[in-house]
Amino acid sequence: MTVPKRALSPADEPDTAAGATPAGDPGLAELAGALAAGTVSSTAAVAAALDRIEASQPTLNAFRVVRRDRALAEAAEADRRLAAGERLPLLGVPIAVKDDTDIAGEPTAFGCGGSFTPKTEDAESVRRLRAAGAVIVGKTNTCELGQLPFTSGAAFGHTRNPWHREHTPGGSSGGSSAAVAAGLVPAALGSDGAGSIRIPAAWTNLVGIKPQRGRVSTWPEAEAFQGLTVNGPLARTVADAALLLDAAAGPHKGDRHTPEPIRASDAVGRDPGRLRIALSLRIPFTATKTALHPEVRAAVRGIAATLRKLGHSVTVADLHYGLLIGASFLPRSMAGIRAVHDRMPGAEVDPRTRANVRFGRVLGGPALFAARQAEPLLHKRIGTFFDDYDLVLAPTTATPPPRAEEIDGIGVNATNNLITAACPYTWPWNVLGWPSVNVPAGFTDAGLPVGAQLMGTAATEPLLISLAAQLESELRWDRHRPEPWW
Repeated sequence: MTVPKRALSPADEPDTAAGATPAGDPGLAELAGALAAGTVSSTAAVAAALDRIEASQPTLNAFRVVRRDRALAEAAEADRRLAAGERLPLLGVPIAVKDDTDIAGEPTAFGCGGSFTPKTEDAESVRRLRAAGAVIVGKTNTCELGQLPFTSGAAFGHTRNPWHREHTPGGSSGGSSAAVAAGLVPAALGSDGAGSIRIPAAWTNLVGIKPQRGRVSTWPEAEAFQGLTVNGPLARTVADAALLLDAAAGPHKGDRHTPEPIRASDAVGRDPGRLRIALSLRIPFTATKTALHPEVRAAVRGIAATLRKLGHSVTVADLHYGLLIGASFLPRSMAGIRAVHDRMPGAEVDPRTRANVRFGRVLGGPALFAARQAEPLLHKRIGTFFDDYDLVLAPTTATPPPRAEEIDGIGVNATNNLITAACPYTWPWNVLGWPSVNVPAGFTDAGLPVGAQLMGTAATEPLLISLAAQLESELRWDRHRPEPWW
């Protein structure tokens, strides 16, 4: 793993034996343990997170909504519950959620401009986080309707990459990834409809889990973006990501997809066994010229070498997706954009968003029906690849993070060319609905993070998480942090 140029100084490096984290910047499980032990109060932890958010907001710009007064009141209540002996997995821990997710009393702008009525109920994922004791400190920035691997928009400006402020943290869960990577919060919830958890995780040196469709409820929507979009965690470590996934996971009675439950945390530290892993660098078919950046290629090959060192069989074997999967993705994606936009009267959006809404109306009939009908065929055809392999290792993105302003002021075609060239690898797994985990793969010579994704078939999160944790124990990516933003 290439060490970043902006890593911690030796004096600040965590104790390798203890696995500690920098003072004032604990991970999710570490902070939950400290709260349960009484060595820190929720009020202090939440206030510190809010202070970091406030100090970083003019430059990092990770948050759309900050719930200072409400979060502090909830932290005080958490302290009363802790003092009374109550114990929950995340009791009193500050957490952020993406601004496509409803919180009672707060608007959901989903990256758009305009005035929006505060929601009256929590989304099911937020309800479950609260049931686990979490204190939601705010809602993180996302691009308009989650369409881009950038996090910027006329309504809020540009969210910056904690590793280099000229670059994007990715998207569309870029606010969540920036907040976690910068140490504002120990973990955050994002969503992934074409890579929107995995891409920002790759570009900010985080673990990002895209779970099996339905693992984390999307209610009040029975499914999101025609089944493409799922909710999932971003964190610095596999254990923290698994802990947040366990807290947020579970169905609502109205959900369309309800997989059998798992315990993600139980897979951390479990021996995955000797696995047959396919290394696939092939880019899925696109109508845009794309190429894998040589530093990303080298980083993914580095992950493959580590996996071989750990005893796994890694074979170069390209996964051939075919044309049908792309033909299935586009109608579902565009129809999803149109449906969300239609539910947000008065939303002020970019001309590119309006063009996609119009496209979604055109594709919302027979093309959408055919796209949904194709999924079982795709499961069967692509599933045969896994007769010979347990999982696939692939790049998460084709390039390092672009400059934040690179997306500004360009037309629809130029935008599509830009985002496809940078991020052609992740979207097929959204069509399939299967899980995938981004793991940090090192840094470019310029100090920019890149990632690799581990991809499995249906409900294989435990296998992917156990392997990701094994990689982390060898590479210790969590020990490399950007310079403070507060």
